Amino acid sequence: MNASAEAIAAKPSTVTADKLGQDQSTATTVGEITSANPRMRCREVNVWYDDNHAIKDVSLDIGQNEVISMIGPSGCGKSTFLRCLNRMNDTISTARVEGSIQLDDQEIQDKSIDVVPLRARVGMVFQKPNPFPKSIYENIAYGPRIHGLTNSRAELDELVETSLQRAGLWKEVKDRLDASGTSLSGGQQQRLCIARTLSVSPEVILMDEPCSALDPIATAIIEELIDELRAQYTIAIVTHSMQQAARVSQRTAYFHLGDLVEVGTTDDIFNQPQHKLTEDYITGRFG
Repeated sequence: MNASAEAIAAKPSTVTADKLGQDQSTATTVGEITSANPRMRCREVNVWYDDNHAIKDVSLDIGQNEVISMIGPSGCGKSTFLRCLNRMNDTISTARVEGSIQLDDQEIQDKSIDVVPLRARVGMVFQKPNPFPKSIYENIAYGPRIHGLTNSRAELDELVETSLQRAGLWKEVKDRLDASGTSLSGGQQQRLCIARTLSVSPEVILMDEPCSALDPIATAIIEELIDELRAQYTIAIVTHSMQQAARVSQRTAYFHLGDLVEVGTTDDIFNQPQHKLTEDYITGRFG
């Protein structure tokens, strides 16, 4: 940590926010919450599980063609916030979400929004690989079929191949597409799940600790894939690995006890954090 870190950390937290319409965010986050080219804009997002206030007035942009990492101690709210971005918290009966979450200026919290097409546009890759108990081919073909994305078997075949290629899996499975998706190794299963997400043409990809169950070699492959996908997609990743955040992301957001404490370029967060909580976490004093 640089010599001035303690002095910087001792300064009062500053507020950095832009306006959504005429309303200014009340977030007390240190750093720039906005993005020059946002795909998603979150303002004053709050989440409760019954009486537990899990997310507290979080405001953050998710930018086009960037990877943003969300880091922080276990239970800090980063995965809860990630699930807000495609309304996965709707599946939890005790969860209540308030605030504004926009995808390309469309309010996804609106009751008129159909979550099925929303979750195609904002896809999720989970912590543990969860391939369907179907063939490799059918794992990829399932989503395009239910969303009516192809008109013929030839188009579907092409989409399956393209999705597997984008996920870096095609060469490994092209001769056994009829094999069960669960027969693949853990790293291959995770890439299959990424291919399944890509098959329905998402705009944003959410990843909730996608490498936590993988070995270092499989993790490296997934990280290289994330870097390649950034050219076409917007990616938000929750990770417990600060090394991974440093490797794959351009921006990093640090969460603590439901608050978004600090956000900035990944280089600044890891080398010149402005908030003492961020510095303490980065340097291993807690977490």
